This record gives sequence, structure tokens and C-alpha cells, in this order.
Amino acid sequence: MTFEEYVGSRGPALIRLARLLTGDEHRAEDLTQDVLARAYVHWRKIAGADRPDVYVRRMLINANNSWWRRRSSRELAVDSFADRADRGDLGGETAERDALWRLILGLPDRQRAVLVLRYYEDLDDATIAQILDCSPVTVRTHAMRALAHLRERCGAPTTQGSRP
Repeated sequence: MTFEEYVGSRGPALIRLARLLTGDEHRAEDLTQDVLARAYVHWRKIAGADRPDVYVRRMLINANNSWWRRRSSRELAVDSFADRADRGDLGGETAERDALWRLILGLPDRQRAVLVLRYYEDLDDATIAQILDCSPVTVRTHAMRALAHLRERCGAPTTQGSRP
């Protein structure tokens, strides 16, 4: 597969993954463009690998994590925006989804990446482990902790079983 074919077929999915990781459409596009520019230089090696999509997704996740480490990329988080419409203008479902995404964006990078790869990219634990360069057990642990945190913050009941 040529680089152009790969970008044509997988480009939108990579942008979607980046958007879910970053929570910002414009930064997701920039991040994807940077990753694809780096992948283009090494495309022969990447295409020759067993699963090039895993390699490029790993590049995307690593680039997202590196962006947060750079001193120049620090932004000041605020609770609300002056030019944003009131919550009352949004439907109840949309407001709930927005609140949940804010909680997801507050998760640690690895936990957020596991949730996005599992539930939005529909990948199995072994593939996620390969992308994140960890074991499948670590993937399940990150997912369990992330879901427990989200349940706690949303006030949902936990699914822990009780022992006799």
C-alpha cells in the first residue's frame, strides 16, 4: 500500500482518533498532519511492518502525549467561555455527552487512550497493548480504573461484586 492510499483510506479515522484524544478538532488535525508527515519519511519501513495502522496509531498517541510535555503548549483551562451559548440552549442528551467528555478529557493520558481505542476504535486488548507498548493486563487495568473514576464522578453505581 502506498502512503497516499493509506492516508486516503485511514486519514479520517486517524483524525477522529486524534480528536477523541485531544478534545480539540483543530489540534487533532494539526497532530494528525504532524504524525503523517513523520510517517511519510519512514513509509517504506512502516508499510513493511506487520500492521502499519498499529504503528501509526502509536505514533499519534505518543505525539499527543509529547505535546502535553512541551512547555510551549501549556494552556490555561477555564470553566466556561464568555462567547459560548448557555447550557439551557442545548438538548439534555447533548449536555450530558459534553459533561461526560469533559470527564474523559480529565483522565490520565493512558487511561483516556485505552477508552478511546477500545470503545471508539473498537480494538481488542491485544491490539491496544501493541499500540501503547504495554501488556494486555495493563490495558485492562487502565480501562478498569478509568471506568471506575467515571462512575464515581457521575454517581453511577459500581459493579464490584461482594464477597461472602
